[in-house]
Amino acid sequence: MDDIGQKDEPEQSGFSARAARIQDVAKLADVSTATVSRALATPERVSPEARARVQEAIAKTGYVPNPAARTLRSQKTYMVLVVLPDLANTFFSKILRGIEETLFEAGYGMIISDLDGSPEKEAHFAAFTAAGRVDGAILLNGHLFGQSRDGEGSPARLSIPLVALCEAIPSADIPQIEIDNRAAASRMTQHLAALGHKRIAYVSGPAGNILERERFQGFKDGLERAGLPYDPALVIPGDYTIEAGVRAGQILVAQTTRPTAVFCTSDQMAIGLMRTVFSAGLKVPDDISVAGFDDIEFAAVAEPSLTTIHQPRRELGQAAASALIDLLQGRPSPKRIRLETDLVIRDSVVPLR
Repeated sequence: MDDIGQKDEPEQSGFSARAARIQDVAKLADVSTATVSRALATPERVSPEARARVQEAIAKTGYVPNPAARTLRSQKTYMVLVVLPDLANTFFSKILRGIEETLFEAGYGMIISDLDGSPEKEAHFAAFTAAGRVDGAILLNGHLFGQSRDGEGSPARLSIPLVALCEAIPSADIPQIEIDNRAAASRMTQHLAALGHKRIAYVSGPAGNILERERFQGFKDGLERAGLPYDPALVIPGDYTIEAGVRAGQILVAQTTRPTAVFCTSDQMAIGLMRTVFSAGLKVPDDISVAGFDDIEFAAVAEPSLTTIHQPRRELGQAAASALIDLLQGRPSPKRIRLETDLVIRDSVVPLR
């Protein structure tokens, strides 16, 4: 028989009558309120043991930090702007993951700016940044706000730390996180030449892009080291998109004397090119070997799987976010960081038969 007059069980936390405060968390975790604040805002400055106790105390008390009050006290937003040239490009997916993971660990969030080639969008985000809406920015667009890729124009006056990622900005005195594109392109070209290919086509990136300049020079370096002549007739313009690869494939299949291998300076172009080659009744790699650059997610599952240059995209994002956090927290950051690439050999390239 039920006890009609039975009282409800008492709440374990003891904070149900009012909202939990930071003092409650500090008391339960046996730390100071300053340690609780650091564990939330800059967790890397707190020992793992103290962080664990703070997180456990937060879970037990139900404490919810007040971001508005935190911002007013510190005059910081704890937000970072990440500027992308094209969010639709799958190349950026792992980079964004690496950035977000590192920012989150340090108590920061991120806002993504997809410029998509729009001067209006760029002007909007430049004003957004100048208004103090973010504490710092990571630039993947290859130039400062207000300038062209060639450094022309006056850069917007921003009083926040900046970091350039993937596309270096030579005119900017800011940390630059990148790979050695020239060396990587040379390595791929020499690999194709070592397999007996003497007529190697090159599908470029967009004209004027610093990545394209470095990869094109690497392509020519690779030809020279392999003892092969450079033939401008084998260079096909592109822009790193699948559509550009399709157009390049149409040019290749229409040629009476086709190259035996083609080096596309992005995986997306390589995949688009292979699609066109198949549609024309040719086979990869039997009729033509195809190589890419980036090692995006689709490279390993393409048919055939794509030989490519692996970029450590997640690590690039982590390195850029770490460099920016150093600047935000008053620590020095290296001006140039280069991460290593790898040649990934798959099925789309075979020795010349």
